[in-house]
Amino acid sequence: MLPELLAIAGGFALLTWSADRFVVGASAIAYNLNISPLIIGLTIVSLGTSAPEILVSAVAAWQGNSGLAVGNALGSNIINIALVLGVAALITPLNVHSSIVRRELPVLLLVMVFALLLLLDGTLGHLDGALLLAGMGLMLFWITRMGIKSKDSRDPISAEFVEEIPTDLGMGKAAFWVIVGALLLLFSSRLLVWGSVSIAQTMGISDLVIGLTIVALGTSLPELAATVMSALKNEHDIALGNVIGSNMFNLLAVLGLPGLIDPGPFEPVVLTRDYPVMFCLTVMLFVMAYGFRGPGRINRLEGVTLVAAFGAYQTLLYFHTLA
Repeated sequence: MLPELLAIAGGFALLTWSADRFVVGASAIAYNLNISPLIIGLTIVSLGTSAPEILVSAVAAWQGNSGLAVGNALGSNIINIALVLGVAALITPLNVHSSIVRRELPVLLLVMVFALLLLLDGTLGHLDGALLLAGMGLMLFWITRMGIKSKDSRDPISAEFVEEIPTDLGMGKAAFWVIVGALLLLFSSRLLVWGSVSIAQTMGISDLVIGLTIVALGTSLPELAATVMSALKNEHDIALGNVIGSNMFNLLAVLGLPGLIDPGPFEPVVLTRDYPVMFCLTVMLFVMAYGFRGPGRINRLEGVTLVAAFGAYQTLLYFHTLA
């Protein structure tokens, strides 16, 4: 299995690097077009950090491995909350001051319920995929509309985005990085899917489990890197906002693509094991970060709880695989 393992490792590395280049290039183009850093951060940056999940989901569904695509969407959300935010909170407690982030939290819950209602019949079909992708369009419209309101320009997250958006990259170089990033994202996605599916078939593991574990962890590396760096730079609102935005894109775009490309039933365990875990973690995130009596805060004890929940879920997957 050495070639497959090398393909997975190389795919992870290329996914992380190419996603970063794509985000840098797209953000610079938007900045050169005089789009505000707030809107760039809320849309392009969030979408860009979800690009690995989106491309992997599309490639997996195109090759008839929709189980991997579904596992990637749900597994990435679980990892983003339990591992990514948990590790970031262990490094430094995350204080949430942004009203924009607080408004996105209940929307994430609504998106999660909306996706669940579409999945309750045990099938991810063409209509489900179309509705999920339409939901993504509505979400982008809402976020953009929220970002252009004058009062949101004074939101704490706006100042944090100003520090992160590249302002010294010309249009030509920015376009170059967008093209290179997009091409390498596609290539690394195909490499990762091939290696993952080959190992799953060799070891007799379902595509769903591979998507929930190895693939989800690899495609979440950009979120992990971005969130930890934001936490270290005291950009706590960006750290949390990246995860919330990524999770919404995962539920709407990453989960919607297999419905359009390769519709059909999925493993019933998704609704009895994986979705409930994601649901509970999202509710925990809402309770921790919303700030019902002041600014939200994810402290180190809560970070430990989230990381422990990630470990417990991985253990559950292990024993379910053996059963």
